[in-house]
Amino acid sequence: MTEVLVLYYSRGGSVARLARQIARGIGEVEGVSARLRTVPPVAAITQTAAPPVPEDGAPYVEPRDLDECAGLVLGSPTRFGNMAAPVKHWLDGLGAQWASGALVGKPAAVFTSTASMHGGQESTLLSMMVPLLHHGCVILGIPYTEPALSRTRGGGTPYGASHVAGAQDDPELSDDEAALARALGRRVAALTAKVNR
Repeated sequence: MTEVLVLYYSRGGSVARLARQIARGIGEVEGVSARLRTVPPVAAITQTAAPPVPEDGAPYVEPRDLDECAGLVLGSPTRFGNMAAPVKHWLDGLGAQWASGALVGKPAAVFTSTASMHGGQESTLLSMMVPLLHHGCVILGIPYTEPALSRTRGGGTPYGASHVAGAQDDPELSDDEAALARALGRRVAALTAKVNR
């Protein structure tokens, strides 16, 4: 079975919910499955090492996950129009994978969540694409042939799947946000399947 790595960092649960919808979309493509993983948190001062398995949700990512995946979908909450520090920290540590070409030619996409409608979703998605381009990934977005992209009143961009959590940090996805996340998963899975025939 061909696997697409769905890797994310989530604090309030929104990004994790998007990840599960993307994984669901991946699973709709014959011969492709999703491997859910999360990025460990970082802190300015570290007293103890992060446990090897988080208390809940997906396991922490390991270097072999990148080697074994045939595609990658990367997610992060927005922090001032950019990816969250744990995701950037993780990406900054991928020198060996860059040198070995572990991600070269692999389909990839990105997703995010913000508290406000104009909270930097698109710049965050673009900021996550840049390192993936350096790794040689083939970047995919969501085309306007997806009807939900034109009707959404919340998240959803041509750059990737997204969610607007609002001032109350509501992790519940709208129907359109969930549909677009699944569509992104299907799109990455379909190209991954073609590349790996």
